[in-house]
Amino acid sequence: MFKNAFFAALLLSLCSIAWSDVSMGSAHALVVDEETGEVLLEKDASTAAPIASMTKLMTAMVVLDARLAPDQTITIDVADLDRLKNTQSGVPVGSSFKRRTLIELALMSSDNRAAAALARTYTGGHAGFLAATRRKIEALGLEDTVLVEPTGLSPNNRATAHDLAKILKAASAYPEIVAATSQSSNRIRVNGKSRLFRNTNRLVGMPGWDISVSKTGFTREAGRCVTMRIEAAGRKLLVVLMGAVAGSERVLDAYNVQRLVGVDLPMAAPATKAPKPRAKRVTYRRR
Repeated sequence: MFKNAFFAALLLSLCSIAWSDVSMGSAHALVVDEETGEVLLEKDASTAAPIASMTKLMTAMVVLDARLAPDQTITIDVADLDRLKNTQSGVPVGSSFKRRTLIELALMSSDNRAAAALARTYTGGHAGFLAATRRKIEALGLEDTVLVEPTGLSPNNRATAHDLAKILKAASAYPEIVAATSQSSNRIRVNGKSRLFRNTNRLVGMPGWDISVSKTGFTREAGRCVTMRIEAAGRKLLVVLMGAVAGSERVLDAYNVQRLVGVDLPMAAPATKAPKPRAKRVTYRRR
């Protein structure tokens, strides 16, 4: 029995969804068949918008491209604190981690201090990191992407859903990124004590979901966002959802994507409040 209105709304949506009548609550959405390049679903995917912590996929790629020592110890500094939105962190100032662990924390649990420390300790410091980020944007052919810092806290970090699909595809070639984002949780030692860190994408590890790369994002400006590389119905899909009002709205859109490609999902989802109705008709394509 469903315990709240969200579950009832989810069930109704999954039972009634059809290719000819697709609604997505996210402001921007894109689903692409990775192997063929076929666009299966698209909604305002060419408009650049804030991407929040999905920025961290680029941060990780830039750091990994530099081949900096993965086992080098990095200490969290006051310079890594979030002075823009005053977000909390699981890594206190003064705690030390290997660079590979900071990459994991930045990606899996979306830790902002971890991402800031990775940029701060990049060759040439923050300026060197941003210069490398601009080169990466050019190398990936991202036409509408601007990144001004490594965490995604700034609303000036912007991209289109089309560009994010390119970022997601590129990130899937990094084993470290796949390993970090495809685990639902991990225990990491902080100041000598084991602490459990969870993936911010609660769909990772859930029945019916085969997610190899993912990254969520949220700020007031960006809304609820997620980008995922999933395998469904024998197809590898690049999924980008941006600008949902509520986390449950984002989850419902993700479930609808699975149903669109013919996956019969278990009737289970994270227990969250029902989203405010804001769905609009989107264009779709099918072979």
